[in-house]
Amino acid sequence: MTQQRSSAEDFSRRFRNSLGMFATGITVVTTRTPAGVPIGLTVNSFNSVSLEPPLIVWSLSNDLPSRPLFEGCEYYAINVLAEDQAELSQRFASRAEDKFVGLEFDTGAGGVPLLRGCCARFQCRNTVRHEGGDHVVFISEVVDFDRAERAPLIYFGGAYRQLKA
Repeated sequence: MTQQRSSAEDFSRRFRNSLGMFATGITVVTTRTPAGVPIGLTVNSFNSVSLEPPLIVWSLSNDLPSRPLFEGCEYYAINVLAEDQAELSQRFASRAEDKFVGLEFDTGAGGVPLLRGCCARFQCRNTVRHEGGDHVVFISEVVDFDRAERAPLIYFGGAYRQLKA
């Protein structure tokens, strides 16, 4: 294994590149503002925590303007994107004002938007948050979920990938 030593200036970039060697799925986390407007963002920091009770974890950058909205909501959904949904990943990763324009979706617990065509969707009660460096870490109870037999969208080494059989 190669270990590189360099200045503190590029430590962050090298750290990020090394983290990119861990393949992840891509999710879109969705909720509604207090005024009822649907919002969402692309997240790859999603994972399971516990089966009993059913808990998941994800994290959100402190710098995002939507942070207080996600911290304050009662419910949100984790939409696990399928391999043909890279456009949705890009849409919800953008800084566009209304990411739901022209998008049809279902409605879940507390009115949360559930994206269609995903491989799995988890409806979560926003229960615990912890400060974690430059992110807030959400640990939440899954109140409902569904899944489809679809291949997931994968992110590895800075690019979208597909599973090979």
